[in-house]
Amino acid sequence: MATSDSVAVEAGKTWLGHPRGLYLLFFAEMWERFSYYGMRAILIFYLTKHFLFGEDKAYLLYGAYTSLVYITPVIGGYLSDRFLGPRKAVTAGGVFIAIGHFLIAITEGPGGQQPFFLNGFYLALASIIVGTGFLKANVSVLVGELYPRDDARRDPAYSIFYMGINMGGMLGPIVCGLLGELWGWSWGFGAAGVGMLLGLAGFVWLKPWLLGKGEPPAPQALRERTATGLSREWTIYVGAALGVVAIWLVIRYAELLGYALLVFAAATLVYIIWRSVMTLPPVERDRMFAALFLIALNPLFWGLFEQTGSSLNIFTDRNVDRSILGWEVPASLFQSVNSIFIILLAPLFAVLWTILDKRRLEPSSPAKFGIGLILCGAGFLVLVAGAAMAGESLTPVLFVFLIYLFHTMAELCFSPVGLSAMTRLSVSSMVGLVMGTWFLAMAAGNFIAGLIARATGSGEAGDVTQVLDVYTQIGWFAVVVGGLVLLVSPFVKRMMHLDSIGAEEKA
Repeated sequence: MATSDSVAVEAGKTWLGHPRGLYLLFFAEMWERFSYYGMRAILIFYLTKHFLFGEDKAYLLYGAYTSLVYITPVIGGYLSDRFLGPRKAVTAGGVFIAIGHFLIAITEGPGGQQPFFLNGFYLALASIIVGTGFLKANVSVLVGELYPRDDARRDPAYSIFYMGINMGGMLGPIVCGLLGELWGWSWGFGAAGVGMLLGLAGFVWLKPWLLGKGEPPAPQALRERTATGLSREWTIYVGAALGVVAIWLVIRYAELLGYALLVFAAATLVYIIWRSVMTLPPVERDRMFAALFLIALNPLFWGLFEQTGSSLNIFTDRNVDRSILGWEVPASLFQSVNSIFIILLAPLFAVLWTILDKRRLEPSSPAKFGIGLILCGAGFLVLVAGAAMAGESLTPVLFVFLIYLFHTMAELCFSPVGLSAMTRLSVSSMVGLVMGTWFLAMAAGNFIAGLIARATGSGEAGDVTQVLDVYTQIGWFAVVVGGLVLLVSPFVKRMMHLDSIGAEEKA
């Protein structure tokens, strides 16, 4: 029988130069993203084709859901920092997410907006939202805890981790999309729940690979009894269950939720600024302000990028020639194209950043953000050009692949770089909160995405004028803002004080 020392030695080994814990987190996040992207691929069609929502309401509800799954990580990050630690938070999140997916599957019911089945659907969404709050930010924090802050492997590690996200993002829409559109919606949502259970089982089983990272900051405090008579840990879990009920009550008011989100985001930013000014020394304060600059670009990028699951999904269904080798590909399967491109390109980007770093030519994090915005805008302009070339005919499917290619390159300049920057620039007492705020800004982007999608209109197949006008405007806007970010990136880089991070880590 293996001793605890031999287990620790085995877990402490590296693979391809990285701790094995990175690949455990890769696996857990892969299955969580399988469940999320699999569900997302069919969600807009489930709303419009099963519940028979009009497109305006469907876009706003879709935006409200995708916003809330990025708001709750702020609370999950705070609870992790103060009480649970990332490992327990991730485990609890996986349980809530799996429950939500299975609840959608078993409450499908007949078509139309029958109250019982519609409320079951809202309750399921609420459970997934709460679970993502516990899991999303904290699994990213765990990746950062495996490396010293000045370790050159951090950005490549997040790129590898991001490949895990996108392996799930590739498989989820294919499996859940085919099952949902061809066999029945409950099959697609049920498959998403099975994926989450697989990720949760692997995370619990291979816990030693984390080498003790992510444990509660004060285990004794978790066991203390509260006024409820429960331990503090179980009080948090019961509070989360009550949070599911609260979200179930409000999620149907999608537009109101969006504006409440803006208030919540503003309050969170004010709190972080106050803590930075009042409690941090000048260097750490500068780093926090640099992090907030990067966070501020998040709503714009994700507001554009997240057209993928809403207006671009509907556009692909109605206005694109989807025949490939004689088979008319279901529109939901195109949700996997972005992830396929990331799997192909992420290793190249990881190698590229490493080579450029050795030659002192690697763009700074702010410069990468500027490049990402330019590429994102260019993707929309390429699709508009393709639709214009097609005239009154359906848009060739090639241009759908091209917009996903441009957006994938943009995402690789944005998301893994941002995750790495948040853990590098944050002080240890605020890393979960800052990572949660990163996802909160993504939530704002998802609400903006819903408003943009609504602005594209709801024309039938062949009527593309309004959507192309909107795509043209947002495409050029992103290109201009990206250029401005490139201009100010040297100043933001100086605020990051990267030259002193290594010495502080050693001290």
